[in-house]
Amino acid sequence: MRSTLQRLDSQYISVSTSGVADTIEGRIRRTEEGTVILTGVFGTRIIPICSINSVDYGPFAYALFTFNDVITVINTATNTIMGFIPVGDSPNDIVFTPDGTRAYVTNFNDDNVLIIDTATNTLIGMPIPVGDGANRNAITPDGSRVYVTNFIDDTVSVIDTTSNTVIGPAIQVGNGPTGIAITPNGLRAYVVNSTDGTVSVIDTTANMVLGLPIPVGLLPNEIAITPDGSRAYVVNFSSGSVSVIDTAFNLVIATIPVGPSPTGIAITPDGSRAYVTIGGNDTVVIIHIAMNTVIAPTIPVGDSPSGIAITPDGTRAYVTNTLSPFISIINTSSNTVTSLALTNTGYSGIGITPITI
Repeated sequence: MRSTLQRLDSQYISVSTSGVADTIEGRIRRTEEGTVILTGVFGTRIIPICSINSVDYGPFAYALFTFNDVITVINTATNTIMGFIPVGDSPNDIVFTPDGTRAYVTNFNDDNVLIIDTATNTLIGMPIPVGDGANRNAITPDGSRVYVTNFIDDTVSVIDTTSNTVIGPAIQVGNGPTGIAITPNGLRAYVVNSTDGTVSVIDTTANMVLGLPIPVGLLPNEIAITPDGSRAYVVNFSSGSVSVIDTAFNLVIATIPVGPSPTGIAITPDGSRAYVTIGGNDTVVIIHIAMNTVIAPTIPVGDSPSGIAITPDGTRAYVTNTLSPFISIINTSSNTVTSLALTNTGYSGIGITPITI
């Protein structure tokens, strides 16, 4: 047990102990010879290692309840709800630092970004003002900057995560920027311009737009980049398709029909498949990345699926269903579905913390 806790150093965990009915949750601060020190919402606890029966270490899913301005936190190891975090007005997106210690949440109607300490699941610091209509965000692989699309301003704001302030002038992109993704080498940010039907490419070193916008489908909204950085997959809501961009040449090399009103996309960590939520028929379809074709099966989920996120080990995909009071959980090996009940409808985006051990 001690070696396991040492490997989990600085991670957020939950432990069950002898003689205590409830689990104890918190981030590991230090593991000593016979004890582990956890810091969480209860403060700091020193727990004898010999009393620990089991350890769960997530990862943890954060589901955005946009209509009620709340985030629901889920332990994916047990698929249980851990708690709720009040945030700003109309939270739209969430990203995590590479070490999983902080989350950045865009609040569309407040025009700002809030920071969550994931050890305590509480807000820290002051809101970070960005542009009008803070929409989606993406974090650089080194965790040093967060890029935020501002839907109404048609700009992208850049946040320095050390000072948690916006740096430099806002970057002008196309009309109605929504989804954004950053290449694994951190050198490029791809921004979906929904009103224009294009994608803008930002040089993250100079924070300037490169070249001309890349035409894609009608009303594009989300984007995901393969782990090797060679392809960007853009979801086109009104075209019912996914555009595939070759990032070496910034050209569309394939357009994949997926179904009516696709809304979200996530790519497995091994880069072999993309899972796309289809809002028009309440399903998730799978794209075979090497072939750029849809493969069986089509997976039924809840009513009006929206956000999707895949666990770091690639074994499960979590889907929010805007008009159903549950999250659909897809086993990516069997592509079978289970569900986690929620108290309300109206959930949209979802993000999952990284695991760094």
